[in-house]
Amino acid sequence: MFISFEGMDGSGKTTQVNLAADYLRKRGYEVLLTREPGGTTVGDRIRAILMDKETEQLNPRAELLLFNASRAQLVDEVIRPHLARGGVVICDRYIDSSIAYQGYGHGIDLQYVIDAVTIATDGLLPELTVYLDITPEEGLKRRASASLFGEEFTRIDAMALEYHQRVYRGYLEIGQSQPERWLRVDAAQPPEQVHKDVLKALKQHLPARKPRTRST
Repeated sequence: MFISFEGMDGSGKTTQVNLAADYLRKRGYEVLLTREPGGTTVGDRIRAILMDKETEQLNPRAELLLFNASRAQLVDEVIRPHLARGGVVICDRYIDSSIAYQGYGHGIDLQYVIDAVTIATDGLLPELTVYLDITPEEGLKRRASASLFGEEFTRIDAMALEYHQRVYRGYLEIGQSQPERWLRVDAAQPPEQVHKDVLKALKQHLPARKPRTRST
């Protein structure tokens, strides 16, 4: 099964994807945890460019293509092979981030964004997307606070509030258009309660685990 986590920066995705992965591993699932952009040697190099505050003048179309270059490498090198072996993939961000950030945030034509995403993924969609819902104002407040303790405050974090508000509206519209795979969780709650809400969804959607066979 392929599960993606989405949400504004500061929504607690990193915490929740790690908690979900730990929960599933303890129950015998073969879990691969990855992230976007990155997750491969090539992808991590691209991530460094995308997140660097020195590249604040990066053209939005170039940004879109760089994200999808990293995504194409991740899908072919990491995600598809693990799914083919019967494992569970949890990805911190995936295609909806491009639609929300480059499409709604930067105003790139949505069909152009969807075409780029489709090429990068070869049509691979997550079966479940967990959307951690938090307002952009609260998310940026959390990010600024975390940066005081050494967490990276990226080029995208530093963009104007109006940009993040457009991204937020984009996420809301994506969820309304694809309710069959979209699960909204209130990320303003304490992390423990968010985790409980995430687990409710996972329990409903996960396939039955096949018992491992012992070699003789």
